[in-house]
Amino acid sequence: MFLIKEKTELNPTVTKMVVDAPRVARKAQAGQFIILRVDEEGERIPLTIADYDRGLGTITIIFQVVGATTMKLNQLNKGDFIQDFVGPLGKASEVEGFKKVAVIGGGVGCAIAYPTAKALKENGAEVHSVVGFRNQDLVILKEEFEEVSDKFVLMSDDGSCGEKGLVTDALRKLVEGGEKYDMVIAIGPLIMMKFVCLLTKELGIKTVVSMNPIMIDGTGMCGGCRLTVGGEMKFACVDGPDFDGHQVDFDEVIRRSSMYRETESKHREETCNLFKEAQK
Repeated sequence: MFLIKEKTELNPTVTKMVVDAPRVARKAQAGQFIILRVDEEGERIPLTIADYDRGLGTITIIFQVVGATTMKLNQLNKGDFIQDFVGPLGKASEVEGFKKVAVIGGGVGCAIAYPTAKALKENGAEVHSVVGFRNQDLVILKEEFEEVSDKFVLMSDDGSCGEKGLVTDALRKLVEGGEKYDMVIAIGPLIMMKFVCLLTKELGIKTVVSMNPIMIDGTGMCGGCRLTVGGEMKFACVDGPDFDGHQVDFDEVIRRSSMYRETESKHREETCNLFKEAQK
């Protein structure tokens, strides 16, 4: 059992939890993830390690309340316990040996992008962070990004915060303004990562993407996170989650990601009804 030491609502659909997990914190690195079960009957889900504190022995997770399990997780509060919390899993992000890197985050993907930006900064890189959200109500981790970034650009679809436009607009503007990057790291919705990669391929900049959003089981056994990279089949959980963005077949991944949308929606509705019944 793992104690929840802090719980914070970052926006109406995104929650941050700090969990007491000293063994995981001891070896955690940017880019890795954990697998948890809310209770004994719960399913196993992978969540990226958003931050860690080796001294305090804590792991920070940030999750979007989108499905049945994240809804159950969000019902827990400070002082409650999570049944299982296993990690760190997956390969750590490469953060050494870079002079200047652009980290691109979109939506809740910023929870994955932030620890990578932080680790790059700690390893001596100049970090430029570009983060995008639909509107100001959905912004998360703004202060954290500002703290670890030499340059920070906030974008919003509707212009309600930062600059109006897409993260690709900001990245193109930076490059055309003279910025030269060793690498671009893009983490966010699949469609966002696809268009970032199309742009960086045009600009000739090496690009790494995190395929955490498609992971399910997290061990390589379920096959749900398989994708094609450079013409070869890979698994996001055991071969990644980081891959060369110019080699990923995003069209295939996007098609597969929508296969179970109807089933997931039905399960979410059933869980909502159970919660409502329990509260009566």
